[in-house]
Amino acid sequence: MPTYFHSTRGNADMLTSKQAIRQGLAHDGGLFVTDDLGNRHVDVESLQGGDYQGIARQILGTLLPDFNDTELWECIDAAYGSQWDDPSITPLRQLGDDYVLELFHGPTCAFKDVALQMLPRLMARTGYGVPDDANASREDGMRTASAARERIMILTATSGDTGKAALEGFADAPDTGITVFYPEGKVSEVQRRQMTTQRGGNVHVCAVRGNFDDAQSAVKRIFGDERIAADLASGSHVRLSSANSINVGRLVPQVVYYFCAYLQLMERNAITAGDEVEFVVPTGNFGDILAGYYAKRLGLPVARLTVASDRNNVLYDFLTTGTYDRERPFFQTTSPSMDILVSSNLERMLYYMSDGDSDLVDSLMGDLKHRGSFTVPSALLSRIQELFGCGWADEDEVSRAIHDCWEHDHYLMDPHTACGYHVMRMQEQAHERTQEHGSAKTRVLLSTASPYKFPRVVGRSIGLNCPDGDFECMDALAQATSTEAPDQLRGLSDLPERFTDVIDIAEMPQYVIRAANTLS
Repeated sequence: MPTYFHSTRGNADMLTSKQAIRQGLAHDGGLFVTDDLGNRHVDVESLQGGDYQGIARQILGTLLPDFNDTELWECIDAAYGSQWDDPSITPLRQLGDDYVLELFHGPTCAFKDVALQMLPRLMARTGYGVPDDANASREDGMRTASAARERIMILTATSGDTGKAALEGFADAPDTGITVFYPEGKVSEVQRRQMTTQRGGNVHVCAVRGNFDDAQSAVKRIFGDERIAADLASGSHVRLSSANSINVGRLVPQVVYYFCAYLQLMERNAITAGDEVEFVVPTGNFGDILAGYYAKRLGLPVARLTVASDRNNVLYDFLTTGTYDRERPFFQTTSPSMDILVSSNLERMLYYMSDGDSDLVDSLMGDLKHRGSFTVPSALLSRIQELFGCGWADEDEVSRAIHDCWEHDHYLMDPHTACGYHVMRMQEQAHERTQEHGSAKTRVLLSTASPYKFPRVVGRSIGLNCPDGDFECMDALAQATSTEAPDQLRGLSDLPERFTDVIDIAEMPQYVIRAANTLS
């Protein structure tokens, strides 16, 4: 039986995974899901001894079955190669009695690379024929030439890291353009320069006046605007698609590193096959932790998934009360990638945890759109709370977590990861693991970005007198800690900024149309 994808809000359209990836967002505004999730399990023990690439092949082959073996291997080989500075791709480090999974060893030093090095390669094989790299075979090139009738414009809003990772993945991909919007003044200086200095003739970067939620909501409206879609299709033969985690092709590659973490624990004899593991995940848009839920549905022994939030703790409030309320103050924090009040991927979790009740999901999303909040039934909340825990850290707690982790474990972490570190420590103090779950479980904290993406925050947290410039801060941090700033970050100071536009939210549709018209 083939696997089909449909909207979280209904099943009027049934698409293959290739079609769902290409389209990005369902026509009704919902996110693509498949009711086959969990019907096929992955045998963890059978993956022992394999490398990241082999594990990825098994997981992606299970979740995206209409990609054939050759296609998957081509994508994986190109996505997880020499652009990573660690051969294990997502190495596991011990952190006291716990572990930290480092997801930042890719080309942009953030966890988004894991998925956004893969998504362009997957999208290249969805029917319009974009070769994944300069080493594409002659046969692939011929297929591209015959299929390139429709061009794709990737449209993305970013809270900091997605934008650069997507730009890096799609830069100079034939028959493809990418437009990234980021909130002006609400990303770190390093994150901003990563985007504004991006190479590539097909890339467009623009700051918007507002916060991430404003930009993301506008992007969703653009996707749902039939007039824009018709104009682009008839004029420049362009279809819009997404690189945000609303795109299922962006989400599923993240499932792989949960399995890799588990297998690395087995290799260290920290656990044996079948032992349950807890994961603590810094997240704002809920995609990174949702991948852990997918892993559990595939058979990975996951005991608990804990959401770690910053001061914009809308997910914490939802997971403790059952009410999701976006009508609340927005705080600009030192963890900008989590400064989010509308967590898009929560919709997928609600669909699965309600046993596929698309009518309920549609109603809840309608309440969120029109009233600014929704409340789930108490039975559903109880079911969610059985698996998902939560905690959050304010700015002082983030800084203290960075300081304490360096002092106690000599481990340097960024402010997003520090939110998770703080939540882990709070769990210990409350004896949550032993009181609620019996014997203590092995815990893994997902580390989402290099500390050198936020050198000023990290430096000040460990007591450095930081210079004025972020790049000088990198040098001071490196000298004080005997660590090294990644070349791809330190070298940004020497690159010219290409993109300086700043626009209002209302101007975003016209900006997208102008960008699409530049595709040739």
